[in-house]
Amino acid sequence: MKKRNYIPSPVRTDDVELPEDIMELSERMAENVHEVWAAARMAEGWVWGEGRDDTLKHHPCLVPYDELPETEKEYDRNTAVQTLKFILKSGYEIKKI
Repeated sequence: MKKRNYIPSPVRTDDVELPEDIMELSERMAENVHEVWAAARMAEGWVWGEGRDDTLKHHPCLVPYDELPETEKEYDRNTAVQTLKFILKSGYEIKKI
């Protein structure tokens, strides 16, 4: 396999502050991120397992969002928050209709 010199360069969003109503949205979005991930895994034949096993397709995070360990929820929250910040940084508005 050819070695690549990939250096990630995400858009900097540390200067974007999410309004309180958008922060509330971020938690619902994080839950949906988990649901999408879990549905995709299950469609590939993965099932819940006490430990991750790529050969048997077992994963301990194939549980409802509210049963995830806080560390796993933080991963989904970060994805949601960074996505929302990117949207605002890109000049778009988010509003509830």
